[in-house]
Amino acid sequence: MTTHNLDIFSPTAEHAMLRQSVRKLAKTSLEPSAHERDVNEHFDMGLMKKLGELGLLGITVPIEFGGSGMDASAAVLVHEELSFIDPGFCLAYLAHAMLCVNNIAQNGSDEQKQKYLPKLCTGEWLGAMAMSEPEVGTDVLGMKCRAVKNADGYLLNGRKMWITNGAKNQKNDPADVLFLYAKTSEDKQAGISSFIVEGGQRGFYVGQSLKGKLGMRASNTAELVLEDCQIKPGQLIGHEGESLRHMMRNLEIERLTLAAMSLGISLRALTIMNNYASERHAFGKPLVHFGQIQKHIGESYAKYQACRSYVYNVAYRCQHIDGNNRMDSDGVKLIASTVAKEIADSAIQVLGGYGYMADYVVERLWRDAKLLEIGGGTVEAHQKNIAYDLSKNKKALLS
Repeated sequence: MTTHNLDIFSPTAEHAMLRQSVRKLAKTSLEPSAHERDVNEHFDMGLMKKLGELGLLGITVPIEFGGSGMDASAAVLVHEELSFIDPGFCLAYLAHAMLCVNNIAQNGSDEQKQKYLPKLCTGEWLGAMAMSEPEVGTDVLGMKCRAVKNADGYLLNGRKMWITNGAKNQKNDPADVLFLYAKTSEDKQAGISSFIVEGGQRGFYVGQSLKGKLGMRASNTAELVLEDCQIKPGQLIGHEGESLRHMMRNLEIERLTLAAMSLGISLRALTIMNNYASERHAFGKPLVHFGQIQKHIGESYAKYQACRSYVYNVAYRCQHIDGNNRMDSDGVKLIASTVAKEIADSAIQVLGGYGYMADYVVERLWRDAKLLEIGGGTVEAHQKNIAYDLSKNKKALLS
């Protein structure tokens, strides 16, 4: 009988076994071709289907809809383990499993869940979420994409930008299932509605596949175009004007898992830095004997452990206590994303010239980490949200 050490990071035996399974998969299936995926900016759909075989693509989806029915802690540990090996591929996983699949599971009707979730959970279909536009990012209420009601449902027109999984292959076929936000009125509180757009629908196509990214190259990023795309009434999620509620329902776990990606990056960079400093000698001593190097390693370790505890604490609260904690879902992503970049930067500094080369991985980790300060909410947006929430609830710091 296998004995598992249980703690906040693996709170049950099921979590511990899940971590072992994902770690093994990442090491055996992701690691060998991670560098190649980065160099060629290649998204591997075959690997995504392997995650489906393990039940990871519907990690938070109820079992009756084809998912694994697990909690926020499970989602966090999967993202942490995958990002330790390949953050770029993990971003594609997050866009599928959290931004699309979990969104439908949280906000869709039973009919929509039955129709879309089983094939999304196996990896037969690839999912994406479309919010950002060429001229609109954090300012969600400023989006231009419109859904105009007509006799057959809605007519969609507009463009979406920076969409992870927007293109699913080299042929620029669009995602099979797109969770899309569009304006249905000018109402500031209820002017945005949520829709499911299916790949292959007339008027829905990839405008351009975005290449030459700084990092996260193992995921596809695309501009999506909607030109008189006819949407059936059954593709509206919930009711008109409910998108802000849909966003809030999914926002906490989205930012939690992005923060978990930062943990994976941080630990990999710290591990490489520590091993190198222990083995490389200068002036007759291992590098780890020098104070300047000790500062990089010691501070990186403390930052990583602090962020990891914060992330898993919020994951527990998300699942078991309040489930509505914007301030700390902003907080974990704000601090963890910045720390990941700082630790990767320290690793490059410790490795010197080797750190600048692809063979030692840390330069890829540094490039991948930068996206996490931008995607899923910029660090500036998190700072604003936290300050605003604290100003409204001054007792929050004393709770």
